Amino acid sequence: MEVKRASAEGPVISGFSGRGFRVDEGVYEGLLITPERADGWTPPPIAELAEADLAPLLGLDPRPEFLLLGTGKTLVRPPRALIDALGARGIGIEAMDSRAAARAWGVLRAELRWIAGALYPLD
Repeated sequence: MEVKRASAEGPVISGFSGRGFRVDEGVYEGLLITPERADGWTPPPIAELAEADLAPLLGLDPRPEFLLLGTGKTLVRPPRALIDALGARGIGIEAMDSRAAARAWGVLRAELRWIAGALYPLD
């Protein structure tokens, strides 16, 4: 499947491949993405996801408006401790299944929103 969107600077999620995401010239099963870069990610089980697992995203300057969290094949609520830790930094979290998060990334970046994303593989 191809994901189409208007032009915005930075990495583009152009579709899905197996358990992962096509971003520019690469494929990533787990993905950390900002308006500046995309990196592979080996996430912990969602119930164990903590602030430290998202450190590369939290150093974004300026701070992201919110974190788009793709939780895999289905929506899974992130741990309350993570929501609270990000809230203390002034960063909200929007959780959804990873396919929806990939599509939302394109829409939000086309609007030039300054966000960060952490997407679990598409199990």
